[in-house]
Amino acid sequence: MRATTLIATLALTGGLIGAGATIAPAFAQNTVPAASATAVAPAAQSSWMSIKDVLDKLEAAGYTDFREIEREKNKYEVKATDPQGQRVELDIDPVSGDILKTEVKRSK
Repeated sequence: MRATTLIATLALTGGLIGAGATIAPAFAQNTVPAASATAVAPAAQSSWMSIKDVLDKLEAAGYTDFREIEREKNKYEVKATDPQGQRVELDIDPVSGDILKTEVKRSK
């Protein structure tokens, strides 16, 4: 009985390992090619807008009372007051100056 159980266990284990070896290359083919990876990589900081230019663009859009601006890995974070008078935290695209995300911190 022990020999039969041992043989069945070894056969099952071998089958699982074989199946894993067969399936693994299929998952490996789903990687992003190197050329595409550079297309989605963050822009080099040399192409970023200056902080002054970002603030000027936000002022033109009606934002005021800038409390803080930080350079993050792939964005600027700005704390300001929006045109409706709410305190907000903005994520800004560093190359275009477009607002990526707005989070209201405090309403009127």
